[in-house]
Amino acid sequence: MPQRWQSALLDNSAPGGWVLVHCQQHFLADANGVLFPREWFKRQDVMVLAEHGLGLFAGESVYLLELQCPAEIAGCNWQGLRQLMLQGDAGTFKMLGYASQIATWARQHRFCGSCAAPMQPLAGERAMHCPACAIQHYPRLSPSMIVLVTRGDEILLARSPRFNPGVYSTLAGFVEAGESVEQCVAREVFEEVGLKVANLEYLGSQGWPFPHSLMLGFHAEYSSGEIVMQADEIEDARWFALDDLPLLPPTNSISRYLIELYLARRSGLSEPVLEN
Repeated sequence: MPQRWQSALLDNSAPGGWVLVHCQQHFLADANGVLFPREWFKRQDVMVLAEHGLGLFAGESVYLLELQCPAEIAGCNWQGLRQLMLQGDAGTFKMLGYASQIATWARQHRFCGSCAAPMQPLAGERAMHCPACAIQHYPRLSPSMIVLVTRGDEILLARSPRFNPGVYSTLAGFVEAGESVEQCVAREVFEEVGLKVANLEYLGSQGWPFPHSLMLGFHAEYSSGEIVMQADEIEDARWFALDDLPLLPPTNSISRYLIELYLARRSGLSEPVLEN
């Protein structure tokens, strides 16, 4: 059963707890996982850029240590978030995803973008505050859509050059200023594969920490057009029969959920649940 994760503001002056150690979009790990005894790690010879109280994992306090540069710790190695996503359960991935987003936000807001003064954590809130000009910055979210396009017993899947070999996924893209999410779905599908869609259905959302997206998931039906792949963005795109699918994204991703939900509905099986 996945361990329960709950974000919370924690007092950095409190003793004990566990730490996640983060640097340059990677987490430190050893044979026991990614959580280290907090007091033990603070005795290591590393340069800590900042510390943030994150929340509770299985009822125990978890803090984030952001390092200035990757440290060499005996018996440990640095692992990327996508690699860890394939290894852990949903609760662990949610914790790591949250930690990654907080680390990215805090590192990018060490100094004020308006007056260049050093920023400070705001007491009682998850925010960075500029004492010089009073501007505040909260953790950033970038809304984006992800959509499964279907045509009867076929689904449209594509792959980016960034994907692992052989993996195909649903289409996704960021919402632009001034447009609705529904408009984003139509625009991104047409830009990436040259197709028009209809009958959009919203199915759920998932925080996606690459680096700070909120993925809004849709199902859409094919309307018209032939596949024309967007150069430099789509390596391959094609229609796949439901009984002949390629390698798919990880099971705890919203992309996989959209696919499994459609498969369940077409076959009359129990519908999957999106982990949130």
